Amino acid sequence: MFDTGSTGFMIVCAMLVLLMTPGLAFFYGGLSRRKNVVNTMIMVFAVIGIVGITWTACGWSFAYGGDGSIPFFGGFDQLGCLNVVQDMLAEAEAPGEDAVYPGIVDVVFQMAFCMITTAIITGAVAGRMKFGAVCAFLAIWTIVVYPPLAHMVWGGEGSFIGETIGALDFAGGDVVHISSGLTGLILCLIAGRRRGFGMVSYRPHNVPFVALGATLLWFGWFGFNAGSEFAADGVAALALVNTVVASGAALASWMVVERAKVGKPTLVGAATGLVAGLVVITPAAGFVEPWAAILMGIVVSPVCYFAISFCKRKIGYDDALDAFGCHCVGGIVGGVLTGLFCVPELSWTDFGGLLYTGDPSLLISQVLGILVTIAFVGVADVVLGFIVKACFKGSLRVSEEEEAQGLDIAAHGESAYPAYIGLD
Repeated sequence: MFDTGSTGFMIVCAMLVLLMTPGLAFFYGGLSRRKNVVNTMIMVFAVIGIVGITWTACGWSFAYGGDGSIPFFGGFDQLGCLNVVQDMLAEAEAPGEDAVYPGIVDVVFQMAFCMITTAIITGAVAGRMKFGAVCAFLAIWTIVVYPPLAHMVWGGEGSFIGETIGALDFAGGDVVHISSGLTGLILCLIAGRRRGFGMVSYRPHNVPFVALGATLLWFGWFGFNAGSEFAADGVAALALVNTVVASGAALASWMVVERAKVGKPTLVGAATGLVAGLVVITPAAGFVEPWAAILMGIVVSPVCYFAISFCKRKIGYDDALDAFGCHCVGGIVGGVLTGLFCVPELSWTDFGGLLYTGDPSLLISQVLGILVTIAFVGVADVVLGFIVKACFKGSLRVSEEEEAQGLDIAAHGESAYPAYIGLD
């Protein structure tokens, strides 16, 4: 018999993670300009359709199929999820010794992870990229980039990052946040800057949307992190506690930084700090004590704030909604700090955090895992980006006229506020 408690827990966690993607649509939609809010939100919604198809067709198989003999790739044995029903029926009659819930639950749980990861990318290119080009890039990305990376980190025995290197990633620091944030950066560099970048002030058009989106992300993240224990047990509870306290500490830390830098805290800043705290605790959620989670939240906000407010302006890249500054930078911070604060008894490997053991082995593995993730994703993104660019007549950008008009009308023929009269 399966553990009905863990089965129900995992189904609920999958539903919570699924909620995060439409939640991100509100978060990004509120941050965008009024004339681009529909385009910004539909890019996120399109991911639900794209991943629903690609994950079922081959993503699940490429990530978690095979016998574990290939460190960079799953296999072809689960294509189309053609055997999941038969496997479910077989499991019901004779579940494996280690099976606490039906394996079919993992298909949708991991699909939800792929959805939110892919959706994060869209924020970097908001306001200027062709909708068709976005969809084409993301469809291919969910086949050739995300599944192999997921296998390298979470593929179990024989996986390159998780087993050979020995890096820990509880719920997606490498797989979700570093990969999506870095992809957003590369894509926005290939696409180019928005008209008026550096001269025009791009302000969030709907602050309540931002708060609503952050709330939905916060709520969904509890399933994201706690569910990554894959059982209703004490470690899942620890991941839940750490998620709450790290996000709260990062929110408070961001408000303090804003108060020191600009003289007053903002709701957008508080929401961004909340998300940064969720990002930083993701790789460490089931590995660290609550006091360490609080410290991680306090540390990540000034780092991400610096990346968003200073580095972006100084370097000149136009990451429209700060996918890189929040997710990639925050994920790197979380991965490194996991190597410091991991409780040895909770580690998936033979090594604990430097603070507990005095042994830098885990910290070194964490850094190596991050570097491999950056190298793999970076190279794959550049190649994929230029292939898609070539397929769209050498440009990922909409025309200057369409960008000036706004992509809501130009690309979709609808307006978020058709009766609104006012300035953008």
